[in-house]
Amino acid sequence: MSENNTLSTNNEGLIYGQIKDILTTARVKAYSAVNFAMVEAYWLIGKQIVEAQAGNERAEYGAQLLKYLSEKLTQNFGKGFDESNLRLIRQFYLTFQNCDALRHELS
Repeated sequence: MSENNTLSTNNEGLIYGQIKDILTTARVKAYSAVNFAMVEAYWLIGKQIVEAQAGNERAEYGAQLLKYLSEKLTQNFGKGFDESNLRLIRQFYLTFQNCDALRHELS
């Protein structure tokens, strides 16, 4: 192998490594942004549920609301929105009612 071929191969490997690092960094940033967006969405969903239930999770309307939401959300968005998960999402909001505190916890 000639010296030019060796230099070319080394240069190509260096460029590949740099591009690989760029893509890896971009993926990490994308995953982080998606995760934050989903956490924020769950917080907002929890807030909507709490406000609709007027803070009373045991009320008949509250139980009916969770059942209704579970059916509709599962229909439109797939798994992950059964009544128990909606209760957890509601509890998540109640635990972190201050969105700024939540942002601090996530960063």
